[in-house]
Amino acid sequence: MTGFIDAQFLPFVVACTLLSVTPGVDTLLVIRNTARGGLRDGVLTSLAICFGLFVHATVSALGVSLILLQSAWAFSLLKLLGAGYLIWLGIQSLRQARSGQGLAVEAVNATTRQRGSVWRPLREGLLSNVLNPKTIVFYMAFLPQFITPADPVLAKSLWLAGVHFVIANIWQIMVAAMVGSASAWLAKPAFSRWLNGLTGMVLVAFGVKLALTNRPG
Repeated sequence: MTGFIDAQFLPFVVACTLLSVTPGVDTLLVIRNTARGGLRDGVLTSLAICFGLFVHATVSALGVSLILLQSAWAFSLLKLLGAGYLIWLGIQSLRQARSGQGLAVEAVNATTRQRGSVWRPLREGLLSNVLNPKTIVFYMAFLPQFITPADPVLAKSLWLAGVHFVIANIWQIMVAAMVGSASAWLAKPAFSRWLNGLTGMVLVAFGVKLALTNRPG
């Protein structure tokens, strides 16, 4: 894989870093799940989100992305699925805000922790990424700029996705750690209502915005 490190590698790293630290659905979901289930859930959410990058890289390399982008009904279906999922996550957060209970966060010095299933944060993270057509559009337009005609397209795409995976995880796990260290605040009913309410409104807004996004022409 060292042969893939060329003059375009540094610009790719810079672009991925800027993309990763820009606040969006991924960061918001990591914050939400860390607040809900502790650092473990935040890390699992981040890993699942970033694993979705390999799905997008593979789809892009195999040309399926092009089919989706050229097919109005396929793009619209994917867009509505992703939008519906974000809105559903937002409604769940708003319902939690309405209940007025403190978030079930992981205490820093706890000796016994009550944890839910590991599949919940993994499922939420993966679906939020894979069902996001904007990520498909990004990878379809972005990755080819760093692939030369001499490169094996699939291998190079997965390599670049791996670099993005590492960068995004570093940032998101840092965010999860910062949220996890604030567990005392997050457990307070007033603060949890505010956080859940804000998170819910933003997720619903993201979902509505995605649903109204036009197919790229």
